[in-house]
Amino acid sequence: MPLKFSKYQGTGNDFIIFDNRDGRIDHKNTQWFRHICDRRFGIGADGVMLLENEAGYDFKMVYYNADGNISSMCGNGGRCLVNYAYRLGIVKDEYAFVAVDGPHTAYVKNGIVYLKMNDVLSVTKGENYYFLDTGSPHYVQFVEDVMQVDIKSTGAAIRYAEQFKPGGTNANFIDCLQNQLHIRTYERGVEDETLSCGTGVTASALAYAINNALQDGKHTITLQTMGGELQVQFDLKNGHFTDVWLIGPGELVFEGEI
Repeated sequence: MPLKFSKYQGTGNDFIIFDNRDGRIDHKNTQWFRHICDRRFGIGADGVMLLENEAGYDFKMVYYNADGNISSMCGNGGRCLVNYAYRLGIVKDEYAFVAVDGPHTAYVKNGIVYLKMNDVLSVTKGENYYFLDTGSPHYVQFVEDVMQVDIKSTGAAIRYAEQFKPGGTNANFIDCLQNQLHIRTYERGVEDETLSCGTGVTASALAYAINNALQDGKHTITLQTMGGELQVQFDLKNGHFTDVWLIGPGELVFEGEI
């Protein structure tokens, strides 16, 4: 059975998206999800998203990693799915959708998607890292030069470290050179570096606020990923982060049929 799909990318983090409001795609077909994410034998992507119906919301976001397994929240994917919904004719001033980590709101302004993330009320400080959950678990480490880090091997060691079992964690590395934050991320489920990770950028911006003892109030942090620039806005009060927004593009690359 031929299926129409759209390929989207958010700062280089790329996704295959299907309209599954008719339920044609079986959630249990993990081998097929893995196959179509293969960059040689399939379409090629970091993950697959299904847009589905959900009572009380504009749509539901179902996300699978490139390994075929159901994923935790994906910030870049969420922004892409909002633009995909608009192209399907779901036109709203503000979108309300539900993902694996709960409800989200989003809106589009001048082609940029503003995606509201969950509040973060606790951040763990380790010996040389921070650990927090922004819809997905993230390890954040500040380094002198992020381009000198072997992301795949170092990230994999952290992802599978005993202290983060059984689920594992994503691993982010940040530097601040010439007054600009640069970030690289190892993503579980992809099991490699991705050009960008929305929940990782969000986690890293919040970790930066703690690491640099930012004062309580509203802040906007800009981070440069390997695939482009993202912003994170938040309200900080007594170590708690509320009104957290991930801001960036979610762009159509091409459409096809498989």
